[in-house]
Amino acid sequence: MIEVKKKEGESANALLFRFTKKVKRSGILREAKKRRFRRRSVSRQKKRVSAHHREKKKKEIARLRKLGLL
Repeated sequence: MIEVKKKEGESANALLFRFTKKVKRSGILREAKKRRFRRRSVSRQKKRVSAHHREKKKKEIARLRKLGLL
């Protein structure tokens, strides 16, 4: 957790600027962006089903081309 305490006679803008600088230096924003767009890993079962479906579609397209329907 990042804490910034207001110094005596410091304006709100200066305080905000110091806080922003500390957050950037700490790498919190970079880490948050990485986590935000990270994909979850797909289960083995789903991968197998997807691969089977792709193979089936490829064979069907090849068959239709052979028959001249595509």
